[in-house]
Amino acid sequence: MKLLPRTALIVALAMPVSAFAADLDLSIEIPRLKVAEYHRPYVAAWIERPDNSVAADLAVWYDVDMKNGEGTKWLKDIRQWWRRSGRSLKMPVDGVSGATRAVGQHTLNFKGGSKPLAGLAPGQYTLVVEAAREVGGRELLSIPFQWPAKGGAQTLSAQGKTELGAVRLAVKP
Repeated sequence: MKLLPRTALIVALAMPVSAFAADLDLSIEIPRLKVAEYHRPYVAAWIERPDNSVAADLAVWYDVDMKNGEGTKWLKDIRQWWRRSGRSLKMPVDGVSGATRAVGQHTLNFKGGSKPLAGLAPGQYTLVVEAAREVGGRELLSIPFQWPAKGGAQTLSAQGKTELGAVRLAVKP
């Protein structure tokens, strides 16, 4: 009987990181702005490690319909994302990049055992959401979280003031 705990420990250590994974739900609000010339914002959402390196790109919304891929020209206006991850990516990125979004709530769901979360090791991370708009401003929101969730689901949020509205993060065990 003394081998049972040892066997359980060996089995647990042999399991892939994704076996400990959780699910992540992200909601990003694009607010309605009362401005003379409105352009949909470019938005990037990613997960950072404590050293500010990018652990996973979750979403990049930009003008994908421009001729000759010219929409990528302004991705560098999403400055923090561009410096940390964007400049090394070749757009479009399957499952990450997509068209800009209209005013409203936009929900993204990620499964822990699937890309882009499959290789995320247990630990402390920060969700970062950044928006930049032509003839507008820039805004960056950060939400620290534990991966995977300990002691039940985590629901965390941040409130933007200009280019972003409410950003909500749910980490489910």
